Amino acid sequence: MARLHLFDLDGTLLHGTSAPVEISRQLGLDVQTTELDRAFTAGLIGPPEYAARVHTLWAELTEAHVTAAFDGAPWLARIRDVWSEIRSAGDYCAVISLSPSFFVERLLEWGAHAAFGSRFPAVPFVEPLNPAGLLTAAAKVIIADRLCEQFGVGRADCVAYGDSMSDRDLFAAVPVSVAVNADGHLAGLATYSYAGRDLWDAYELACGEG
Repeated sequence: MARLHLFDLDGTLLHGTSAPVEISRQLGLDVQTTELDRAFTAGLIGPPEYAARVHTLWAELTEAHVTAAFDGAPWLARIRDVWSEIRSAGDYCAVISLSPSFFVERLLEWGAHAAFGSRFPAVPFVEPLNPAGLLTAAAKVIIADRLCEQFGVGRADCVAYGDSMSDRDLFAAVPVSVAVNADGHLAGLATYSYAGRDLWDAYELACGEG
């Protein structure tokens, strides 16, 4: 049976940062967004308020800023190698993130079979943010189930990789999980824990399962 590997983005594929922080860095607003990240992690604000605040901060955002943020971000090593190996084995890989889809979907070019993020207006912003398009931790499970149906696998065939409590619901829904540079709360819920900057090493932890 094929397996489906589900990857978080912020703090997982990106080391020690998030897509919004890297985008904001291009505008000189990374300090403000880092503070929002901390408030979100602490549960002081939820996805709608977080998204509304970064949407306001990004009034001057352009595609050039997004490209520079993506290209300059501190990605884990060997992401594309891992996804190439997954494809070669006849398995599937997808990214599910609360970060903006206009950033997350760029990972399709790296070999992900699917990539989902919160729906923001097209860049540069001329339309308001629609809260209905924002993802939550619970939405990660819903999307994972849709991907299972699309690829002909079940939850029992899934592996989840994440770093924070926004991955908790998904970790609880699948049999194998890898906490990647995770906080202590999530690491305690994971099948395996990995600390480092090479996705291949995290991937190998789960390779003996199934």
